Amino acid sequence: MPNPPSAGALPDLLSEGGTLLRDGLVWAIFCRPGKEPVELGRDVVTQRLTTGSFPPELMQENGWAWFHFDIVHTLSRAQIESIPSLPEEVRQVLTNLERSTRLESEGDIVFGALPAFDDTSTDDERNVSTWRFALEPDLLLTTRRHPIPALGVVYHELQRGLVPRSPAKVVDRALLEFADTLRRDFARLDDQLDRAEDVLLMLDRDTDLGRMSGLLGVARRRSTELRRVLAPVDRIFRDEELELPEWAEDDLRDRSQRQVHAALDDLLALQDRARSLQDELTSNQAEETNRRLYIVSVGTTLMLPATFVTGFFGMNTGGMFLSGGAWDTVIAGILCFGIMLGTWFVLKLTKLL
Repeated sequence: MPNPPSAGALPDLLSEGGTLLRDGLVWAIFCRPGKEPVELGRDVVTQRLTTGSFPPELMQENGWAWFHFDIVHTLSRAQIESIPSLPEEVRQVLTNLERSTRLESEGDIVFGALPAFDDTSTDDERNVSTWRFALEPDLLLTTRRHPIPALGVVYHELQRGLVPRSPAKVVDRALLEFADTLRRDFARLDDQLDRAEDVLLMLDRDTDLGRMSGLLGVARRRSTELRRVLAPVDRIFRDEELELPEWAEDDLRDRSQRQVHAALDDLLALQDRARSLQDELTSNQAEETNRRLYIVSVGTTLMLPATFVTGFFGMNTGGMFLSGGAWDTVIAGILCFGIMLGTWFVLKLTKLL
């Protein structure tokens, strides 16, 4: 077996024209705690996937490897589906194209699918994608369809020599990055709710309640979308029937469960605040509607006697008074105004105004 290249030769990302990317393998690195990772050759990758063990030279290094595949490539999916060292269920999970999340174990292997944001959208409307993994004490095998920035962050941390003792911490670190991105989204939504709350507290007649309703609607819709992603992950880690190998229990389940549950608590608090503001906005909209109906009702009530008078004088009957003088129209107008004024005093005395 050829010697692995030095850590300094490890590129940030393998070039598009490289041999590895042509079959979907994005990177293959060997990590040792306290040292920078080194890139593995194709023969080492093939031997590990075929036999389930590394060459003796690497086994003596007391490290672990990370193989990352892009399963958009047909050749990549076919290669993973034919790995003899992995159980069939694990291979199916690694090549599955569904977005459902799961976490299971079989023997000493932990496998599943976890959510992450992809890099195909803006910060305001990040799309949630899924990446899949199979985890052994000496190997982390991950697959994805879209580039996952969280995995890229962890990859670059490994390049800087921040190598954990177990590959389970890589999964935990990717989940932590996902939770941190969620919290940044929560902070942005919280800022929107702050602006909405300020407007509601300083409510005046010029306030555009329709625009405020749209702003709150965006925050509530986005928080609901994120909850649909985060809640299943929290249930997975809190499942009492989930039994992980001892080597992965502390690094994966305990740490990941805490950070996912904390992010879910923040999301629930955000949703509660959005609902409270929506209730306040609905109340303000109802008050504004009632105020406008009140003005219309008062105007209608004041005009009702005058309408009766004008209707009375508009009858085409003989002997109608105020029909022959030069000032009769003025007198009729004063009469209508006097009746309206009298109606206003009556409404005031009865406290209807």
